[in-house]
Amino acid sequence: MLLMIIQMTLATSFYVILTLALCHYFKDKEINNGGRVFIGVLFGLCSVLSTHFGIDYGNMILNVRDIGPLAAGLFFDPVSGVIAGLIGGIERNIAGTYFGISSYTSIACSVSTCLAGFLAMILNIHVFKGKKPAPFYAFFLGAVMEVFHMYAVFITHLDDIEMAFLVVRVCSIPMIFFTGLGLAVTSGVLAYRSGDFVSPFANVSDEKKPIAMTFQKYLFIVTFAVMSANFVFNFLLQTQSAYQRAVETLKTEAMDLMTNIVVIDGMEIEGKEDPFMIAYRQDITDIHVGRYGEFDIVDGDGEVLSGNRKGQIINEADLEAIRSEGETKGSWMVLFDSVTVCRIDKIRKDLYLLTMMPTSEVFFNRNVWAYMTGLSEILLFTVVYVIVSYLLYRIVESNMTKVNESLSRITDGDLNEVVDVRSSTEFSALSNDINQTVGTLKGYITAAEKKMEEELMFAYTIQDSALPKNFVFPGHDEFEMFALMDPAKEVGGDFYDFFFLPGNRLALVIADVSGKGIPAALFMMRSKTAIRSLAESGKGPGDICFQANNQLCDGNDAGMFVTAWIGILDLTTGLMKCANAGHEYPVIMHENGEYEYLKDKHSVALGTLEDLPTFEYELTVLPGDRIYVYTDGVPEAIDLEEEQYGADRILGVLNEHRDSSMTELLPVVREDVSDFAGGADQFDDITMLGFHFKYFYSGEETPAEA
Repeated sequence: MLLMIIQMTLATSFYVILTLALCHYFKDKEINNGGRVFIGVLFGLCSVLSTHFGIDYGNMILNVRDIGPLAAGLFFDPVSGVIAGLIGGIERNIAGTYFGISSYTSIACSVSTCLAGFLAMILNIHVFKGKKPAPFYAFFLGAVMEVFHMYAVFITHLDDIEMAFLVVRVCSIPMIFFTGLGLAVTSGVLAYRSGDFVSPFANVSDEKKPIAMTFQKYLFIVTFAVMSANFVFNFLLQTQSAYQRAVETLKTEAMDLMTNIVVIDGMEIEGKEDPFMIAYRQDITDIHVGRYGEFDIVDGDGEVLSGNRKGQIINEADLEAIRSEGETKGSWMVLFDSVTVCRIDKIRKDLYLLTMMPTSEVFFNRNVWAYMTGLSEILLFTVVYVIVSYLLYRIVESNMTKVNESLSRITDGDLNEVVDVRSSTEFSALSNDINQTVGTLKGYITAAEKKMEEELMFAYTIQDSALPKNFVFPGHDEFEMFALMDPAKEVGGDFYDFFFLPGNRLALVIADVSGKGIPAALFMMRSKTAIRSLAESGKGPGDICFQANNQLCDGNDAGMFVTAWIGILDLTTGLMKCANAGHEYPVIMHENGEYEYLKDKHSVALGTLEDLPTFEYELTVLPGDRIYVYTDGVPEAIDLEEEQYGADRILGVLNEHRDSSMTELLPVVREDVSDFAGGADQFDDITMLGFHFKYFYSGEETPAEA
């Protein structure tokens, strides 16, 4: 047996190595028609080799020929499996019919190999959907294919059941085990290579188990338990029935023998105290105990006087067993080194008739029944398991997948998705309930959006009213100014401001708060108030930035910040004091010149860290000069290709319209940004402020209010 195991292991390993090598070769390649034929022919030839180089065991020939078409069809392509099965199966029939190679099982073997290819094709297409089977299913399929192989041996030799039983008894376990093992090992290695291997002993939580896996598990357990219990019950009945038949056979044969035996006393036999001889009324050579049973007449000294062992002396242990049993109708005994059902009849004192039947004959019919029933139940179980699993997939799992796909689209925001699975009353009810729930949800969302829209509009009105809109200043024709803000959402974080300060000074402010929406709008109002109050208290731009930064850091748990550019212009002298807290560079155009960036020195954005130093610088603004400041929503606006508007385009449109008034210029810039963006969404607030200084102010001091 050890030699057989080694040889079967080597034969199976050949298939495993070949399959793994081909899988590695075709890993990143699509299998075309030529590849399908090549794989099919190669595995078909391997099956042919298995036929001609089988493994001798118990005067039978073992092989793993069916691995060829199964591996080709399950691990590669359905067509390859069919080709391999036909090559291996047809050649097996030719070899048995015309060359006498294992001709007894020729039909069963050839049908099994051909069927293996077609089975692999069907499973690949309809069950595994082109995926490779898991190790458990691979083993199961290989084993079941060989179960069919063995069952076919019985079916094709019902007229010679004894020989068929001998073939199946010797070949079944090795061929079933190694065929399943070869496919399972191949599947496990491939799964490990691809990272898909899951240990069958891994503890998987119920929420991660597919319903099909749970159903199949319990279907397997329940069906296996029922069939096993039925098999065991019938096996016990068959055992008892076989024993009763053996007892009846022994009784009949013993009675025939007893009526033919004549004991003649008074004979003079040397060494015998009670001499006698045995004669027969008729010839007993034709009397048989079953097919392979025996009878013996044994005297008290253990000598076999007549029967199959005439002249032999039985050993003391067997003689003692006969004496202890006395007369029996049929009991299990170990006589002559074999287990038998033995009937003992006492002819006279110390003279016994033994009729015996070996266990192999007693239980032959039971064993044949057990093998045929066991094999047929495995095949029946497989058919039921596959059909029920397939129906489960078609009726439940596939429809659940459709429902889940629709739910996934709904949860992703597509509330117009309609669940429409109507394969049964339950799924229709589920679809209706989901659609009704989504409809109700849409109603709530619409109402909430409407309410939020109203609240945001109210917030926008408040924010908009906080920005100065009056760009006409009675008594001040020496400058022109205009500003606009376009929030990315209903409310934004950008703001601009301008107001008069004592000493004929005008303050210009533009700022950009981090973030968007309501939080940015609230932080914007806080920033605007802090900057204006500090400016009105007489602080310069540098001090304004320093103290506003500290105020905004206080209680800023959200970590928000604001960039700002502040300029305070003396309208009588043109001197402008400025500070830039992390904001965009301002754009300056001197009279008769062009717009260009002023690369001023930046301080850190306001609201970041307390007590950070700030920088202040001065500009001389002469009559005819223009200033354009903006937030980063202008240069960072993107188009559909996600290309930014950029600083160069700002200068381009400004210089193209440099003679335009600020009231005309700013809308032109905004329109150019919109044209550039096309249909792309605006993701940041867009704010800009323009100032044109015409001449020095020489009138009375203006009140410190805008």
